[in-house]
Amino acid sequence: MRTDSSSGTLPAREHLPAAAAGTPVLDVVIPVYNEEKDLQPCVLRLHEHLKRTFPYAFRITVADNASTDTTPLVAARLAAELPEVRSFRLEQKGRGRALRTVWSASDAPILAYMDVDLSTDLNALLPLVAPLISGHSDLAIGSRLARSSRVVRGAKREFISRTYNLILRGSLQARFTDAQCGFKAIRRDVAQILLPLIEDTGWFFDTEMLVLAERAGLRIHEVPVDWVDDPDSTVHIVRTATDDLKGVLRVGKALATGSLPLDRLTRPFGDDPRDRDIKDVPKGLARQLVGFCVVGGMSTLFYLVLYSAFRGFAGSQIANALALLVSAVANTAANRRLTFGVTGRGGAVRHQAQGLVVFGIGLALTSGSLAALNAATSDPGHSAELAVLVAANLAATVLRFLLFRAWVFPDQGDDASAASTVVASHTPNSHTPNPPTYQAYASASYANSPYPTDQFRAGEVADRTWGDPTMRLQPVRPHDSQDPRNPR
Repeated sequence: MRTDSSSGTLPAREHLPAAAAGTPVLDVVIPVYNEEKDLQPCVLRLHEHLKRTFPYAFRITVADNASTDTTPLVAARLAAELPEVRSFRLEQKGRGRALRTVWSASDAPILAYMDVDLSTDLNALLPLVAPLISGHSDLAIGSRLARSSRVVRGAKREFISRTYNLILRGSLQARFTDAQCGFKAIRRDVAQILLPLIEDTGWFFDTEMLVLAERAGLRIHEVPVDWVDDPDSTVHIVRTATDDLKGVLRVGKALATGSLPLDRLTRPFGDDPRDRDIKDVPKGLARQLVGFCVVGGMSTLFYLVLYSAFRGFAGSQIANALALLVSAVANTAANRRLTFGVTGRGGAVRHQAQGLVVFGIGLALTSGSLAALNAATSDPGHSAELAVLVAANLAATVLRFLLFRAWVFPDQGDDASAASTVVASHTPNSHTPNPPTYQAYASASYANSPYPTDQFRAGEVADRTWGDPTMRLQPVRPHDSQDPRNPR
């Protein structure tokens, strides 16, 4: 298992160690804008649920996005009444801006957020954060589109949601099912790496975070949720959808051109099979040679089939050029994935462009060989042409491997220059010019020791004889929607 945390790499996954006294394990952020009516019932309901079901210390943070009503006063009153609640005010709107600001300054190892309408059933909160606490996953999201999810909403929102996620799968090759469900969590060490790479400050923030995390090889855990649409939602569907599509185009372009530094985050946290010492599996140059030879052999056969097909209606030079062009594109794509281990679409356009340059060199070599054959023999046979082309392609293959390894897919190992190092900052970047006024916490290093656990006899759960009252089984309401201060 890789456990290094040197510059440019991600720290290893591990079960959250014991935190310092007074430090919450979970920080739930509720971004709000002009929510004076719904804020208090939301916070009270969430606070009561966490008190009753969550076994660790927690915090609820109300992030006010420049509200113009009495929302800041309601948030301040809740913070004064409940010790687990705090609030701060941002002078600029934007859900993504609020999440980046709070998450960047939070000292809790698990960071989460949910919408103020609490459309998602809170019984899914503990299953959402449990894989992050255990170290199994890096991010967790609620999904309204899973088969076992129970969702109540109008046909218009259902159509838009499914269409948007279908666009993500088709354009950005996303494998998560629901990008915009307002019910997500992330480990703080992961957030410190990802947040500086996210540009959006609005509703596309979620999607951009998930796409970058997935491309970086991080593990995303999905939880089917029960969800009831809020009929009083103030989200402008058309404007939000338009902004999301613009974000898809921007991120897709950045991934295709390789402008995002995801090559520095190609290893997921923790135990990666690619980092293990596996018997009889060649490494480094030997592994690349084996992969390149396999791809090269298949490409040569593919080239000969194409040349024979094109030769039936074109001259030898044209048939050679066409066969080389088609096989070169396929060869670059295969070597990119199988030989040099580059996954995803990031930098694919640049790699293909460089591959075409290598193709031009191969074309010059094989075309020169054909020209020499035609100069030596006035009417060479088809078998003689194929023999010369096989020899020329073997020479071009050796040259192609050297160029691929040194130029197209250079080694991105631990000796990369310091200029390419990702430096994670614990403070907000330029997207949040006005940081919150609450106390900023320095990044704390935790010891590698698990949370203390107690031994108990079989059947003790049913007897409810545990010493810790927070761990006793509690009745669960079907939708956990009751306000503890509502006498109805």
